[in-house]
Amino acid sequence: MKPFENVLREMPDIANEVRPSVSGKLEWVGMNDIELPVRIEDDQGNMIQSTARVTAYVNLVDPEVRGIHMSRLYLHLDQAFQERPLTPCALRQMLRSFLDSHTGLSDRALVRVDFDYVIRRKALESDNVGWRRYPVSMIGILEGQEFSLEMGLEILYSSTCPCSAALARQLIQQQFVKDFDSSRPLSFRQVHAWLGSEEGILATPHSQRSAAEIRVRLTPTFQMFPIIELIDEVENSLKTPVQATVKREDEQAFALLNGRNLMFCEDAGRRIQTALNADDRILDFWARCTHYESLHPHNAVSVITKGIKGGYVAGAGAPVRMDHSAV
Repeated sequence: MKPFENVLREMPDIANEVRPSVSGKLEWVGMNDIELPVRIEDDQGNMIQSTARVTAYVNLVDPEVRGIHMSRLYLHLDQAFQERPLTPCALRQMLRSFLDSHTGLSDRALVRVDFDYVIRRKALESDNVGWRRYPVSMIGILEGQEFSLEMGLEILYSSTCPCSAALARQLIQQQFVKDFDSSRPLSFRQVHAWLGSEEGILATPHSQRSAAEIRVRLTPTFQMFPIIELIDEVENSLKTPVQATVKREDEQAFALLNGRNLMFCEDAGRRIQTALNADDRILDFWARCTHYESLHPHNAVSVITKGIKGGYVAGAGAPVRMDHSAV
């Protein structure tokens, strides 16, 4: 084989062979929306498989190097997701492999895994069960030897407006005055029948599907992610999680829960804030409650944080970390 043929067979590596036209360090470099299957253990020890979209980043500390080795990030992810379920330990090992494969180029790595966690939920009153889907995100960051762990959830619930409920009650009172003569005695049967009629209960408060978007920073000491525990914690604080299988007795029970838990978005935010503040596993948190109002076309929103300096701030439409805003 002639010498020039050997040269032609060697593929060019522009990232290593060409210096950048403009030098500078980069906060994060990598890929997002990587499609991978993910396995995660549920609270019963069963393995759940879902489809994930993964973000993989490292920083670039050498201003004179043109690029990182993106294919290495992908190959490390592919191997890790094949070999083991997603756990805090698995995230840390992935990040360590990112940095080990970028020695001299990077000293910080990040991985974010977004997927749907699907579980069976019991009906409120009937013996039925149904599937519920919870969007989940796991975020691991390794800076040198320091590992931080974050988890995001979206939880749907129902919110009934306290103001609308009070206005509806007033209209019902006014209708009662119209329908009955105060100077004449009323029987229990008359009032009972009136309360069960459409003419009597002529007004109802407005309620709507609502969403709590939550991001927590966890103590990085878990063997598995506390997904179910955190979902239950938030749903129990709100009292009105949306349902899967619904028979009439379940719908009636749901109406009762809404009537006993009237709430503005401010009330929902404070309920979640109280619950998360009481959880010792949570170092910091950010949460946004959005009520998709049926009264008007815009939403009612509240945002709460734990208030740790250097923690979370509310960004343009999404939670961001002050020190990791690309996440």
